[in-house]
Amino acid sequence: MTRAPDFVSLNGPDNVGKTTHLVRLAERWDSFQPLGAIHEHDPEPWARVAVGGYARWWFETSTTVELTEMLLAGHAKRAAARETGRTGLLDRGLPMLLAVAAATCVVKDGLTVGEAFKTVTGIAGARATTAETSILLLPSSDAERSYAITSAREVRPWTGIYPEYQKTLHAVLLRQV
Repeated sequence: MTRAPDFVSLNGPDNVGKTTHLVRLAERWDSFQPLGAIHEHDPEPWARVAVGGYARWWFETSTTVELTEMLLAGHAKRAAARETGRTGLLDRGLPMLLAVAAATCVVKDGLTVGEAFKTVTGIAGARATTAETSILLLPSSDAERSYAITSAREVRPWTGIYPEYQKTLHAVLLRQV
């Protein structure tokens, strides 16, 4: 008999269907426990950085260490909320959190995807491994096409640094695969 995993995470860029699929999974099996987003489990630091403009903090004033540490802290608190005997459903698991930190590092610090991923996993250390079953949702194995599909689903056009970040995120996710 196979034991259910402690966590199942759905990962992928914006507008790929992570939240929609998590809701569907949770409706199908009562042993699934939707755990939501990391900021719901560690709201204080996220509220603090949002005061001056969340995007400004994320892409301009935060450091790679600060961003990565906040992502990991929220992930740990979310994981701790899982009830014994249930499978926690994660909207963006550890692989996705490392990917967003790496993509941000690329666009902010001008590193290559490989250098950024090495930087982020170095910051994460042993926390870069977790007992979760990770599922990646991507509309295409071509980063440009994948970006085109998900950005077309956005209600309003992405502006500023966000399109470059999203394109980089698609590339980082494909590298992880």
